[in-house]
Amino acid sequence: MIGAVDIGGTKIAVGMLDRSGRILARRERPSGSELPVERGLALIFSMLHETADEAGGELEGIGVGCTGPVDPLTGTLGRIQFLPGWQGCRLTSELQNEFVVTAFLENDADAAALGELAWGAGRDAKRFIYVTVSTGIGGGLVFDGRLYRGVDGSHPEIGHHVIDPSGPHCFCGAHGCWETLASGPALAEHGRRSSALEVCQAAEAGDPSARRAVELEGWYLGLGFANLINLFVPDVIALGGGVMRSRHLFWERIQLTLRENCGLVPFEKTALVPAQLGPNAALAGAAQVWIKGSQFND
Repeated sequence: MIGAVDIGGTKIAVGMLDRSGRILARRERPSGSELPVERGLALIFSMLHETADEAGGELEGIGVGCTGPVDPLTGTLGRIQFLPGWQGCRLTSELQNEFVVTAFLENDADAAALGELAWGAGRDAKRFIYVTVSTGIGGGLVFDGRLYRGVDGSHPEIGHHVIDPSGPHCFCGAHGCWETLASGPALAEHGRRSSALEVCQAAEAGDPSARRAVELEGWYLGLGFANLINLFVPDVIALGGGVMRSRHLFWERIQLTLRENCGLVPFEKTALVPAQLGPNAALAGAAQVWIKGSQFND
């Protein structure tokens, strides 16, 4: 069995999975900026031991998906906004010392992309992109079965390519990047509601301002997808995250925007499909991090 760890800004989830992606045991605990790294490591170790005992199999290795910047080549955590005290932690080394198995680390969006490719919406796709639209916008790119990395193993920030340079300023330094214009908080702001969900519910009920916000959201989403299709012409783009659960509200505008902006590529051959793993995506992705890491590091 494979140990899987998902480290987020508000929670840490741990599980044991078999090689078909089935979850054999799982635990979840709160995280947050007040959790020091020493307590966080102890918590992860404890949950891994508990789930391993519950599942009752032999632990082959451990995969980790973690929010924020990470260095997958050294297994080290970067400057994570939600876990400020964790920067520099050599997480894979800590796990290997505790459990005497190999461990591999990836950004959580990259991990989810690997999970969807193996066990979800991306099965059999040679060119696959996973996009999650929620509090932010992130994703991962997998081509010919291998995760695409930038220089020094860096994770491409697809949520921060610029859609409108006159748009709002983002913490990344850019103005009008995809995340500032099409994320859940952006949709809430466009619709003048407290959450994206409230905007979608009001649009369903026929509220004119909410329907205008939904139309704008579809346009911005469509521009981002059009850019990805123009650049990579993938077989499949899988759509995850809370905002995309209301994708039917944006779909017509997205399709129109693709037709308007993808005149030089066969955009209609790229399948835009819902992600399939749902609440299991994070742990499934973490397990795939170890599987892929073992394959390419033998």
